[in-house]
Amino acid sequence: MKSLFFHSRIFFFLIVFSALTENKTIAHHELKNNNSNETVQDPILEKTTLYKTNVHASYYHDKFNGRKTASGQKYDNTKYTAAHKKLKFGTKVKVTNPRNGKSVVVTVNDRGPFVSGREIDLSKRAFNEIADGRKSGFLMVNLEIVE
Repeated sequence: MKSLFFHSRIFFFLIVFSALTENKTIAHHELKNNNSNETVQDPILEKTTLYKTNVHASYYHDKFNGRKTASGQKYDNTKYTAAHKKLKFGTKVKVTNPRNGKSVVVTVNDRGPFVSGREIDLSKRAFNEIADGRKSGFLMVNLEIVE
């Protein structure tokens, strides 16, 4: 009898835990590392909504570094930013590489990409973080909107 009570409590805990964590992900916010000038991502639990799966992502060429984006901000290839044709500026998007499970959260601050078949352009830093050292400039990703 004691065993049945114990197992039912564990089952209840698992149900409550899964309900609390449903549709939540680790989002990342940029922070300055006090020991260096390096920007790092700080994980925070946030809710996401699936936007698109298996879409084509690429990254900005270095020649765009320092240029003004469509939002008016300067493009910086060391930040976690992206260009998208339709999403509002300031939208946070979780970009996941399904081949290795790595993901990064970027902020939309530009328009593009303007190449047929591409869904999102990532900053070089964001792309390299999920790409596993790929030499090509594109990969297939899943996109989720971070709320």
